Amino acid sequence: MENMQYAEELVREFLVFRGFTNTLQAFEGELGTDIGRRDKVVELFEMNGNDLLQGGEDWNAWFAIPYLKNPNLDPEFRIYFSKEWYEALRLSVRNFFSEIFNGTRLPALLKISSEKNTANRLKKDIKQLNLKLSQLQALLEEKEAQLCRLRIHASSTLEESTRLTSHSSSTIHVEDPLISRDAQETCPPATPQLVQKALDQDFVAGPSQVQSELTMSEYFHDSNASSNLNVGDGGTGDTSQIWQDGTCSENGREGHVEDEFPEVKVDFQETFLGHTSPISRCRFSASGNNIASASLDGTVRIWTYDSSTPASRNATIYCGAEIMSLDWESKSDRLLLIGTADGGIKAWNVDAKRVVCDLSTTEAFPSVLDLKCSPVEPIFVSAAASRGHGSSYIDKLGFASLTVWNMKMWKVVTVLPLGKDPPAITSLCFNHNGKILAASATDGMIHMFAKDMAAGLQITGWPAHDSAINSILFGPDETSIFSLGSDGKASIYYLEIFEWSLQNQGHVLWSRNCSRFCDPESSKICRHEMALDANGRRLLVTSGSIRAPIYQVRGHINGLQTLPHSAAITTVDWHPTLPFFVTGSANNSVRVTSIL
Repeated sequence: MENMQYAEELVREFLVFRGFTNTLQAFEGELGTDIGRRDKVVELFEMNGNDLLQGGEDWNAWFAIPYLKNPNLDPEFRIYFSKEWYEALRLSVRNFFSEIFNGTRLPALLKISSEKNTANRLKKDIKQLNLKLSQLQALLEEKEAQLCRLRIHASSTLEESTRLTSHSSSTIHVEDPLISRDAQETCPPATPQLVQKALDQDFVAGPSQVQSELTMSEYFHDSNASSNLNVGDGGTGDTSQIWQDGTCSENGREGHVEDEFPEVKVDFQETFLGHTSPISRCRFSASGNNIASASLDGTVRIWTYDSSTPASRNATIYCGAEIMSLDWESKSDRLLLIGTADGGIKAWNVDAKRVVCDLSTTEAFPSVLDLKCSPVEPIFVSAAASRGHGSSYIDKLGFASLTVWNMKMWKVVTVLPLGKDPPAITSLCFNHNGKILAASATDGMIHMFAKDMAAGLQITGWPAHDSAINSILFGPDETSIFSLGSDGKASIYYLEIFEWSLQNQGHVLWSRNCSRFCDPESSKICRHEMALDANGRRLLVTSGSIRAPIYQVRGHINGLQTLPHSAAITTVDWHPTLPFFVTGSANNSVRVTSIL
């Protein structure tokens, strides 16, 4: 111990002599905590043990030193506790620093630093090459797919031409949606045009058939609608005007013209590789500084993509079941809600880094498909489902349960009415002031609930798609709502996006057929979703391909597509204020992309 104190005095002497005041203070602070700490010695050998073993047999004996009570008495280590050893060490340290200040040691240090910089540059170049390689691979796959589609199209065109030649005097009535889309694809892209859509859908007041005199305009900030429809009034067969850009359209169903979507221009991109299984959900926090990403193995990770943002909130949460839904508290980044496949709802406090509440749905509804926090009140709504008996993702979902929870008491407020044996609810969204809750179902229905969640009043509802709706979102001005769902006939389905008017219910304002990216086959294994950017002009959608589409909402230019992952894109979200988006993939990775 005397020799140790002597060595410490030598170090102090040197630091004072050189004027290293801050280093001296740090040294004094560490002396009070680290002397005699066996855990630090053990940590040293745990971290560097393999390297030391590879260096030769001289280090083998040192692995026993953490377990010796008096190493200064052991013949093997006695010399290293002697005064002569400390004197030699003192001289070596002094000579080392002298060489640095005299300039004789500096070139060697600069050489080491240069070698490190070169290695870092090489790593960066390799990363860029891997990115270019994945882009080229994605381009090759897309070209092969396009060639296959062209061959099929050429074959079908030849058959159609032969049929028309033999029946030139007959009139062709196109009724099937798929035939309609093929026929429309032969139309050349035109300037934006207004297309009339005849409505054959009736107003649906919901399973409880609530007859209310409330109109939708009472709940939305914009009351300048040309007409208001009361709940309970039947559809009148009015027509709506649909903007279609570069497409041909009939009855609101879009025939997509196979134009190549250009790749987004990227400002920067960061990839997070902390997960070990496919990503199920990822969400920006309310400020956009943090991201929560979940994977099928039951883990949620909270992280930041910006090196200037403190990483003190970074955490890994182990939930023990598949994560099916995530949502941040709307007013701050403090709370994250997590819904699982075993009926669990966890509230994670990012400051305390712990679960502050662990709730459960009833045993009859174990799958928590979506969670949504109110933007103004301390409540959230959970959409849970019972288990079905099918093989596809949607068929595995049974009946629905919608529950309103109080976030102060962490108790159930009410269960919203959906009628007897209602189909599963897949997606939820609040409007900006929390007065309206929209919910989409596996039977293609959209339900609307009034602002008083405790009363559980359903305002209205209408059939939006032929089959399951995957995701819904309020439009930027909240006079419309977007739905992503399945349509078609005769067991042949395709995925479409509709923008529905809320001032003139049942009218489609804009639509896109996204089957090119979100093919029905991928819908069998996952639930597709979409996200609007902060300006409400770009709509990002998940994809069964390695790229995801970004549609220009009611725009006059074609959409864009993201840089490729190496597998399907399973979840998406936009930053609340900036042109950043996050994509999660089946290859276990999450990417944050800033676009120009």
